Parts: sequence; structure tokens; C-alpha cells
Amino acid sequence: MDRANVVIIGGGVVGCAIAAAVSKSIADVFVLEAMPRVGMGASTRNSGVIHSGLYYTTGSLKARHCVRGNQLTVEFCAAHRVPHRRTGKLVVATNEKEAEQLPALVEKGRANGVEGLRIVDAAGIRAREPHIAGGAAIEVPSTGIVLSEELVKAYARVAAGQGASIVTHAKVMRLEPSNDCARITSEAGEIEARCVVNSAGLFADEVAALLKPATCSLHPATYKIYPVRGDYCEVVKPKAHLVNALVYPLPHPDHLSLGVHFTRTLWDTFLVGPTARYIEDKNDYESNPEPVEEFARRAKLMLPAIEAADLRPAHSGIRAKLVPPGGKGSADFIIERDASFPRIIHLVGIESPGLTSAPSIAEQVSAMIAETLG
Repeated sequence: MDRANVVIIGGGVVGCAIAAAVSKSIADVFVLEAMPRVGMGASTRNSGVIHSGLYYTTGSLKARHCVRGNQLTVEFCAAHRVPHRRTGKLVVATNEKEAEQLPALVEKGRANGVEGLRIVDAAGIRAREPHIAGGAAIEVPSTGIVLSEELVKAYARVAAGQGASIVTHAKVMRLEPSNDCARITSEAGEIEARCVVNSAGLFADEVAALLKPATCSLHPATYKIYPVRGDYCEVVKPKAHLVNALVYPLPHPDHLSLGVHFTRTLWDTFLVGPTARYIEDKNDYESNPEPVEEFARRAKLMLPAIEAADLRPAHSGIRAKLVPPGGKGSADFIIERDASFPRIIHLVGIESPGLTSAPSIAEQVSAMIAETLG
């Protein structure tokens, strides 16, 4: 049986970023990915936004890793020729009540370490986005966009170049800890590891549940992922001039998403979305899609010139939420050792801003791995 120092379960953006970070100094690193290619799940089914860290609770892992990850992601993209762009964004208030919320959001962003934030009036909005309706907005210069699929591939390529093994078609079916290692049984075979990182995204709770409840601090009785699907539409090329960069509403009050927003793409059009609704099946990317007419209705609040005929269905993504339907508030990332078997490190609820946060999360997890291996 193969024996590794580190096995990372999950070849999404976070798993591949961890592999790229840890394989710099540690040999015998394996990534086990259930799908035929890395990054086929939430990592590439999103807006492709490099977030600033504006929204998240000060002192939270989301705030810390997003702000740090913003810088690291841009640096990595530049170093490895991953297509990206610093576009900046506007967070738009469409009425006076929303405008009253902007100063508090700016203060939260500044407390998190986000630089360059300022509030602009209607004229400032029109100077950046002539077609956007709003009385005031927060200008966020550090936000950007990236080709998320190319980013995941680049992390995997760097990891492989440093000796890590990326194994696909390797869904994990058993996880059996012992005193000095854990045995992982996957569709690709069996392997023992001195340290295991559960970075399985939507399925991280199910991987944790492979351990017996008495030995797993993250058993579903304590933590459970509730999938939330978001659909996107793309604007047709003749109307692509309506949005120049990124335009967001104020954060959604139920914390399901940041609201239906406009994301300028690197292929010179823009996305509208995502929607947000709880679903039962973590693999349900297609059933009951949101009608384009509903996208147009929501989009008109900030972009009056948009019509349903200007939109076409695009992709869907599924977020790994830790808050159940009807629950209140938002949950932070979970990054912790298993209470009974500290050689297993669990990453659960790594939803947005996970793409941006990936290299910063990788720094934290790499330090935990180094401590484990001594």
C-alpha cells in the first residue's frame, strides 16, 4: 500500500491551492479528486470574482482569508499567467434607506483591512457606469475578476511540478484513522497518510461522516452542509456595453448570497446572477432553472435598460451553506483538526469567498500540516 505524508481529499480550488503550498517543502503529497478533472464543482461554477473582503464579520476567517487572499490571488495570477483583471466594483444603493447603510458597510470593510473604499454619489456612479441607476454607491477598487478554471488548473500544475500527485476519478469511500496515520480507500485504490486534509467542498460533511461519530468532531449531527443553488444568465453581445466592470446591490438580508449582480467577464460580456435557493440534491445543477424574465425583473432595479430578450441562460453553481433553510445569520469557514484524531484537518462550509481565500487558507492549513508532521 502506498504511504503518503499528506492526502488532500478534494481537488477544487482550495484543495489544489493547499497542494501547491504544502508541496513546496513536503514530499509525498496526494490530491484525491472524485471527478474526472480538478475544479469541476463550485470552484468553477461561480462569478469568477476576486473579492475584497468588504462584507464579512470583522475577525472572522472569511474576512481574514478574503483580504489576504485577494492580494495572494492577484500575485499568483500574475506570476503564472492566469487571466485576471483588477476591475473594481460598485456596491449600489437604489433608494435612500439603502444609502443609509453604506457608511456602516464601509467601516466594516476598513476594519477588515480593505483599502481604497469611498462613497460616491449618483454622478460618481454615472462616471463609472453610465447605465446604472442609484443614488449612492461604495467604490471598491481592490475587487477583480479571474478565469476560475484556469486558476484551479494553475494551482494543480504548480503542485504537480513540485512533485504532488493529482489523482482523479478517486471518490473517497472509507476513512479509517489510527494512531500514526489514516487509511483512505477511494475508487483509485488505498493509501495511508500521516496527515489528511478534508477539502471536499459540498461533500466535506459526508467525508467527515466516514469517521465514526464518536471520533469525528464534524459529524453531521454537529455540522451539516445545506446546498444552495445559484443560476446565472449572460447578456448578449450587443448589450455588453451596458456594464463596464462589477456592480452589486447591497448584501442580501438573508445572507444566502450577495444578491443578483453584474460581473463583467474576461470575454467581454457580463453575467447576471446568481439567484439563491436551497435544494435537496448536491448534484442538481439543471432542474427548474430560473426564467430569464425573472433575471430581467431583478436586474432592472439597477439596470433599467436590460430586457429579458437581452439575456440567455448560463451556468449554475451550488454553495456549501452551513445555515439551514429558515436559519438566521451567516456561518464562518470551519478550519480545524478533528477533535479525536488531530491528524485529520477538516475544511467545511468553504463557500464564497472561497475562490479568493484559497491561497490564504492554504497558508493556514500548510502550517497545521507542518505541525502535524513535526
